[in-house]
Amino acid sequence: MTKRDLVVRISNETGLIQQDVLKVIQKTLDYISDAVKSGDKVELRNFGVFEVKVRKARIGRNPNAPESDVHIPPRSVVKFKPGKEMREAVMQIAPEKVSN
Repeated sequence: MTKRDLVVRISNETGLIQQDVLKVIQKTLDYISDAVKSGDKVELRNFGVFEVKVRKARIGRNPNAPESDVHIPPRSVVKFKPGKEMREAVMQIAPEKVSN
């Protein structure tokens, strides 16, 4: 599902103009992004939690030159932890129905 699909679906179900729905969705995503950028945790009940985690520094290897080690510095990444309802719903999906 894309943002456009979401806009069309919400517009059809609510009768709101697609441009207005797009503005609301975009503002919501902007606020979530801003909060995560500032290091805040964003918790959306029954959906999930977005938070920043720091990955530790580590040593990696170049597959084309495995004899040389590569230092990978620590970095911040965004993690998403699904809420209970979403996690339970996903567990009900048959593995053969999931497309990659």
